[in-house]
Amino acid sequence: MASRQVPKVLKREVVAQSRLLRIEAVDLKFSNGEQRQFERMQGSGRGAVMVVPFVDDQHIMLIREYAAGLHDYQLGFPKGLIDPGETPEQAAQRELKEEIGFGCEELNRLAEVTMAPQFFSAKMTLFTARSLYPEQLAGDEPEPLEQIVWSLDNVDELLAQPDFTEARSVAALLMTLRQLKK
Repeated sequence: MASRQVPKVLKREVVAQSRLLRIEAVDLKFSNGEQRQFERMQGSGRGAVMVVPFVDDQHIMLIREYAAGLHDYQLGFPKGLIDPGETPEQAAQRELKEEIGFGCEELNRLAEVTMAPQFFSAKMTLFTARSLYPEQLAGDEPEPLEQIVWSLDNVDELLAQPDFTEARSVAALLMTLRQLKK
């Protein structure tokens, strides 16, 4: 892979801010002399995690929760922000306990992914979880999350579900399937 010089940052300015996000205007100068202004969303900088929990060798657990951006319910995997002082592994364990009421004895890192990196700085670490055991922690969800156990024999059906569309969940599923083939 060829190495390229990243553009020089000439100026950064916060143009909007909420309790979760900060939007910056960034003036850049590229190596060829071109100058452009980009806008980007800055998250908390803490990162996030998503976990594909295995109920057994042939079944995974998903959750259905409200997605404010779509104003609808979406099917996906347990996920959440990494709290200050936590490692991604600790956050993954906590999210499992908060969202599905299980911890795990075996946590395997799949990959670190980004979402819309042209505009958003957030990174998410994807995991699989095996050997689940019951342990509940209070979460921050406004309502109980629906839990759905899905057979890996029916993955094509899952991918065809109209409410299984979040790219990070789809990527986590496909990476999990690839890992299983190895």
